[in-house]
This record gives sequence, C-alpha cells and structure tokens, in this order.
Amino acid sequence: MDAEATRLLATAIAIGAGAIGPGIGIGMLAGKAMEAIGRNPEAEGKIRINMILAIAFAEAIAIYALVIALIIKFV
Repeated sequence: MDAEATRLLATAIAIGAGAIGPGIGIGMLAGKAMEAIGRNPEAEGKIRINMILAIAFAEAIAIYALVIALIIKFV
C-alpha cells in the first residue's frame, strides 16, 4: 500500500469514526426532546432552546473530526 492510499484510508476512518458519536448523540437528543414536548407541551420553548444548544455542541465535535480528516488528506 502506498502513502497516498494510506492517507486516503486514514481520512475516511477519521471522518467516519468522528461522525458516529455526534450522529448518535443528536438522534438521542432529538428523540428525548420530542418525548418531553409530548409530555409537557407548554414547555416547548425551553425544551427547543436547550435541544438546539446541545445539538450545536454535538455538531462541533463532528466539525473537529472533519478538520482532522482534511488535515490528514491535504498535509
């Protein structure tokens, strides 16, 4: 296996592994938020704000993985 193939494989593994956690986390956040809104509809505003904030933090981790994958690929 040459260096270019190894670099591309490492890039794929980095973004793939880095997207699994945030994907699972965002799915769990959205599911639990929908359950909470179903149980307590009058608290929808507070639940939605907290859900969006938590999703943004989870998505930031996926962006870090993307940056690392791009560094591996192009440097």
